[in-house]
Amino acid sequence: MTVEQFLAAFAAEIGVPAPSGEESTALLEVASIAAHASQRTAAPLACWMGGASGMPIAELLAAAQRVAADGS
Repeated sequence: MTVEQFLAAFAAEIGVPAPSGEESTALLEVASIAAHASQRTAAPLACWMGGASGMPIAELLAAAQRVAADGS
């Protein structure tokens, strides 16, 4: 199963649209920032928190960048 197939099936299962290519790229960047600024386990949890917040992905990315910059 490819990433795209998994995400499409998972999205259908939970009743949400799968992320677009641009959204996927931004979410992976949020995950990368979280993992590199802290520990790898921060990545999925930060993405979950972002989804729960309902904020636009661009705002989530900016927030992750601010947090990482403040922690260095």
